[in-house]
Amino acid sequence: MNGVHDMGGMEGLGPVEHEKNEPVFHHAWEGRALGLTLAMGAWKKWNIDASRHARELIPGPVYLRSSYYEKWLLALGEMMVQAGLVTREELESGKPAPGSIKADPPLKPDMVLGTLGKGTPYTREVADGPRFQVGDRVRTRNMHPHGHTRLPRYARGKEGVIHLHHGAHVFPDSSAHGRGENPTHLYSVRITGRELWGAEGGERDAVHLDLWEAYLEPA
Repeated sequence: MNGVHDMGGMEGLGPVEHEKNEPVFHHAWEGRALGLTLAMGAWKKWNIDASRHARELIPGPVYLRSSYYEKWLLALGEMMVQAGLVTREELESGKPAPGSIKADPPLKPDMVLGTLGKGTPYTREVADGPRFQVGDRVRTRNMHPHGHTRLPRYARGKEGVIHLHHGAHVFPDSSAHGRGENPTHLYSVRITGRELWGAEGGERDAVHLDLWEAYLEPA
């Protein structure tokens, strides 16, 4: 979807500040926000693509004034309410409703390290071979979906070259909306700075984007 979250190529937002020896978390609550997100995700009421889309749905003014982990918490609260894990009244009060049943969490403390270490693979086997080969010239589709997509606005309608083929992966555009994994071939596409930014683009610059086959057409 087109929203303020899709900031690639936008100006006027200030410089990207590099913090030397940056800590993993700047505040203790940020680590708790990550922990809560992982713990609630263990209920398997949503997937990673749905959670990304939930952050995209945060209203623009709120999104722009919120920090990274504030966005995570805002989206998590909405997903929990929609999934029936909590009520909105419980979320706002921070207290369980009288008489509510205390659920047994699927992710217990002694499971955390093993779960994080294992990760979640999103590669899949598919019967159809890739449509494109390394070296093929392709053009990204000029698309403006209302739902989730991993094709950023600044790279739509641009020509590039297939650099790598990553195999088939879960397709986020359908996965985010409960329409199945629809595994699709994924490629690394090299697009030059001049193609992306015109004459202002660096002559020697290029961006490599991981793009699903459904985003591409022959150039």
